Amino acid sequence: MDDESTDTRTQTRRVRAQMDDESTDTRELRIKQGNRKTEERKLESGAAVPDEEDQHRRRGDKAAYLEEKLAERERSERES
Repeated sequence: MDDESTDTRTQTRRVRAQMDDESTDTRELRIKQGNRKTEERKLESGAAVPDEEDQHRRRGDKAAYLEEKLAERERSERES
């Protein structure tokens, strides 16, 4: 084996390890947003005043949006 092919293999391993880390990070972020969405929905239903209810609804909507975008990113990372 020559040094060039060894360097190429080492670089390939590093790139794959980095992609795995990114995928894990994306998955963790998606799960956190899913949990946040659930929590905000609970707080929305238990809100004492309409303004508070609206605030929790907006936060839940934002978390749902981010969860969806992170799921798309996760699929994209798997395909590449």
